[in-house]
Amino acid sequence: MSERFVVIMAGGRGERFWPQSREATPKHLLPIVGDKPMLAQTVDRVAGIVPPANIFVITTQAQLAGCRAACTGLPAANIVAEPMGRDTAAATGLAMLLVKQRNPAAAFAMLPADHVIHDTAEYAKLLNVAFESAECADVLVTLGIKPATPETGFGYIQQAGPWKKVGGRDVMAVKRFVEKPNLETARGYLASGEYFWNAGMFVWRVPVVEAAFKAHAAELYAGLAQLEAAAKTAGGWTRALSEIYPTLKKISVDYALMEKSTNVVVVPATFDWDDVGAWPAIAKHFTPDAAGNVLRGLAMVEGGANNIVVSTDGHLTGVVGVSDLVVVHTAEATLVCPKDKAQEIKALLERLKSDPAKKKFL
Repeated sequence: MSERFVVIMAGGRGERFWPQSREATPKHLLPIVGDKPMLAQTVDRVAGIVPPANIFVITTQAQLAGCRAACTGLPAANIVAEPMGRDTAAATGLAMLLVKQRNPAAAFAMLPADHVIHDTAEYAKLLNVAFESAECADVLVTLGIKPATPETGFGYIQQAGPWKKVGGRDVMAVKRFVEKPNLETARGYLASGEYFWNAGMFVWRVPVVEAAFKAHAAELYAGLAQLEAAAKTAGGWTRALSEIYPTLKKISVDYALMEKSTNVVVVPATFDWDDVGAWPAIAKHFTPDAAGNVLRGLAMVEGGANNIVVSTDGHLTGVVGVSDLVVVHTAEATLVCPKDKAQEIKALLERLKSDPAKKKFL
């Protein structure tokens, strides 16, 4: 078994959770579900799989202090800020270089910071299966979520039949990755039984993912090689990160590597999983009142049903005579919207960006 590392991607903005989620304190730095920041929960889930010294967090400059505060059990040097976001392929390349500096033969997992998984024991078993798969062959490993509904907001992975049994679990060969489908296509995927949701969880060994960069993302790989070479000079890493990293191609790891690679396998996930993509998604994780209202903080509903009301800073938020709303009160901003319009919060934030008097509320 090679040495193992986990790299957690914690640079997202979590815009659909505004106004609680802000630029410096996005979704993964908040206890959207649970009692700890989502990032801290992610660290806790992998703490029994690799030692804290082998857990890295990649974040942004604006979120660096928040990530360090949420991950007090990790070495401060393991929490690394990108000078600017360049999407998940560049973040994967940066993760590869961080791990390679420590052990050029190691296997590492790339995991999102903001997913909800309650069955941590099963999760640990499956992540170990993914590590074992990556260590026993030159493959790129992903964990696929069995779809329960025909979702149009996720990418999908089509499996091509059994690859091998690892740790007593069936690991499947991957036929292809497909982008977010329309509803009719998603229904077909669900009915076929051949598809998994792509949850953005990957495991690979350094030499294998490096070979994938060389083969399928030559331009990006050239920039990473420059970064690696500069890191070997005195003080070169910090300078190179600030100068070279912003020039790296902005592309997702799915487009850059996964969709083009033929040596991909998928571990079918048997744990619960939720990417909690917007406010309505939190309802399934809390016990509602008799009228179906989910209340967080000092909140009351009178004569209304199926609302989500979140109130912070000791402020009492009262909702009367309305149903199916999301109401979120924070010290600086308040959101009121129908649950079925929650995805449109991003449009509101675009208007905030263009208004100098209101930009401070982003």
